[in-house]
Amino acid sequence: MTQMNAVGWFDIYVNDLDRAVAFYETVLGRTLEPMGDPTGETQMMSFPADMSSYGAAGALTKSEHASPGMGGTVVYFSAQDCAVEEARVAGAGGKVIRPKFSIGEFGWVVLCQDTEGNLFGLNSLK
Repeated sequence: MTQMNAVGWFDIYVNDLDRAVAFYETVLGRTLEPMGDPTGETQMMSFPADMSSYGAAGALTKSEHASPGMGGTVVYFSAQDCAVEEARVAGAGGKVIRPKFSIGEFGWVVLCQDTEGNLFGLNSLK
C-alpha cells in the first residue's frame, strides 16, 4: 500500500462566506466553486482541485461548529512567486503579517491574515 500524504483536505472557517470568497479569489487569482454539504449544516466554497495531483484540496467553510481566528492551523497556498499574491492581499481586504522571507531549500513564504482573521501562508520556490 502506498503511503498517503498527511493532509487530505482542509477547511478554512469563515464568518462571512461571500467576503472570504472574494478575498481568496482576488489574492489567488482562482475561482472557487460551490460545494454541497450532505448534512446541510455548513456552507462551503471549494478551491479548484484535481484530486489525482500532488497537494491537498480544501474549502472555505461557514459552520456553527468552528470559527476563524489567529493562532490555529496555517494553510500554505502554493504559488509560482509568492510576491505576486502578496501584492494582492491588502487590496483584497487582508493584511500581510510577515512579508516574503526565505525558508532555505524550501523556497519562500509570506504570512498573511484574511478578511476573517485567519492566518494563512503563501509558498513558492522563487
